[in-house]
Amino acid sequence: MTLSPTERSTVRRNAKRSRTDRSDLHAILDSGLVCHLGMTVDGAPRVLPTGYGRSGDTLYLHGSSGARNLREGGEGVAICVAVTHLDGIVYARSLMHHSINYRSAVIHGSARAVSSPEEKWEGLRVISEQLAPGSWEHSRQPDRKELAATAVIALDLSEASVKVRAGGPGDDAADIAANDAWAGVLPLHRSWAAPIPSDDLPAGFAVPEHIARREHPGT
Repeated sequence: MTLSPTERSTVRRNAKRSRTDRSDLHAILDSGLVCHLGMTVDGAPRVLPTGYGRSGDTLYLHGSSGARNLREGGEGVAICVAVTHLDGIVYARSLMHHSINYRSAVIHGSARAVSSPEEKWEGLRVISEQLAPGSWEHSRQPDRKELAATAVIALDLSEASVKVRAGGPGDDAADIAANDAWAGVLPLHRSWAAPIPSDDLPAGFAVPEHIARREHPGT
């Protein structure tokens, strides 16, 4: 399926970098860890990082039930959510042509507060699995008091844009001919370090497989 650009979600600057396949949107969201939620509060812009998770074409975000951004975000006001992956720094011969390689997604819309106990449970599950895969089944799940202290909002992914830059620098011909500076890409790769056990964990407590897999992907 393809994205259907709206006035807000149409990529105009460097439009050649836009992607229209919905699978690109899903891939960017599924490989992210934190999104930035933006909205207007008391006439001023507010952007806050928050955890999220995707189920089909619905994005779930969560936080404290006392958080004003989550409370107002679930009341139908216009919000914007962004997820960005930095893949590398592009070094050009000219500073004007320095750039970054990246994958980004921006979603516009009006979120709704999740009130159904079943959907709230599912929203919290996908948010947990987004950040810490395998933990929903491994750890103690939320109790009634914890559920009451947590707000979940849902945002439909129908109005979204995707933008990607990849490859080397786009230097001017004169700068390429002069060759006075190095040009290329410094790739950025994300990896996990060895897990650090809690100080109060008994000695010899093995690292769970779902965590070890993240340290050594593919094993």
